Amino acid sequence: MSLAMELPAALVEVEGLKHIYGKSAGPGLVVLDDVNLTLRSGEIVGLLGRSGSGKSTLLRSIAGLITPTSGRVEVNDLPDDTTAHGVAMVFQTFALFPWLTVQKNVELGLEAKGVNAAERRKRSLAAIDLIGLDGFENAYPKELSGGMRQRVGLARALVVQPSILLMDEPFSALDVLTAETLRTDLLDLWAEGRMPIRAILLVTHNIEEAVLMCDRILVFSSNPGRVIAEIKVDLPQPRKRLDPAFRALVDDIYARMTARPKGQAAPTGGGLPGTGLGMALPHISTNELAGMIENLAAAPNNGSADLADLAREAQLEADELLPIAETLQLMRFAEIDGRTIRLTAVARRYADADVDERKQIFARQLLAYVPLAAHIRRVLDDRASHQAPASRFRDELEDFMSEPRADDTMSAVVSWGRYAEVFAYHDDDDRFSLDNPA
Repeated sequence: MSLAMELPAALVEVEGLKHIYGKSAGPGLVVLDDVNLTLRSGEIVGLLGRSGSGKSTLLRSIAGLITPTSGRVEVNDLPDDTTAHGVAMVFQTFALFPWLTVQKNVELGLEAKGVNAAERRKRSLAAIDLIGLDGFENAYPKELSGGMRQRVGLARALVVQPSILLMDEPFSALDVLTAETLRTDLLDLWAEGRMPIRAILLVTHNIEEAVLMCDRILVFSSNPGRVIAEIKVDLPQPRKRLDPAFRALVDDIYARMTARPKGQAAPTGGGLPGTGLGMALPHISTNELAGMIENLAAAPNNGSADLADLAREAQLEADELLPIAETLQLMRFAEIDGRTIRLTAVARRYADADVDERKQIFARQLLAYVPLAAHIRRVLDDRASHQAPASRFRDELEDFMSEPRADDTMSAVVSWGRYAEVFAYHDDDDRFSLDNPA
């Protein structure tokens, strides 16, 4: 028997997908680049990556809500012996109509398909019962908790009997306990075959959630979004977070998400390879950076920690922790080696310093390792007025990146520069100066 005959049917095939946001005249923002994906019958596949890596854009392309710039998206036909068909989507926000009851919200998709009232009622009540909201048919969204509202969203997706269920961070707006309950209930329904769906495609930035739920995980890079790893999860269900194999897989994924691209050397004293004035920066506050340094410096970490353990300790998702860790690495406050982050000697001095000395240390690292900050300061030093319009630097950034990314990068540099007192920024006329620095 050939491999092709052994594999389950491919329900979704994505090939060479690319999506660019922005005006045709400008550089645009490349959100996805050369993404390939196959979703087969009988599996849950997770799309894992940081915010902004294009996961939701890919999901919307598959759902037909947006048209990609290039590439192919194919949702394959199913055999005639199934009543399930098409694609349904569950969103991060509950997206319920507040003036409609639970039952009426669930019936919306059926009504749009022209299903008669009696059939709509029958199928909506069955879906409401299936997801555990029997008795709340006549309640309005304002009467429901967040978890119950998301159950309504799930029932609304299931009632149209889709073959493919797309889920866009469906648990991220819920508290931890509610999310865990809903996640477990969904897995139970899937395992028992009580839902009409044949496959689930799940967008998440929660590494543990992906390992808990998925048969395969596609790990995305950012800027632009590309698939950098495909991981098969062979752990039996139900999965236990404290299982050593579970923890090892979570740690491995953290290491993959922080790995340098192939061919990129480790950072040296002259700056990170391939970066310069056009380096996009995350808008991380100095409080977050200082807090992470203090956390790592204190017991029990004592200067070094496993990234997965640090995320659990600080109650941060991967896409919250990793930009902080990588900013510390950029400024040489930390080194990341696989899944381990270690403070440098200068970071240890920062942790022990008073407020004024901390600012001096931060200023030295900022000017040494963030090219845009050094460029702004150099221009201000060279001008007799010691002033320059921020638009001058923003325009320079837009030669390298999209306008939104340039705005984020400028916001980061303004925040860091103000804290370090290497320059002042005046919001009223969008201007840099040396009015405050000594």
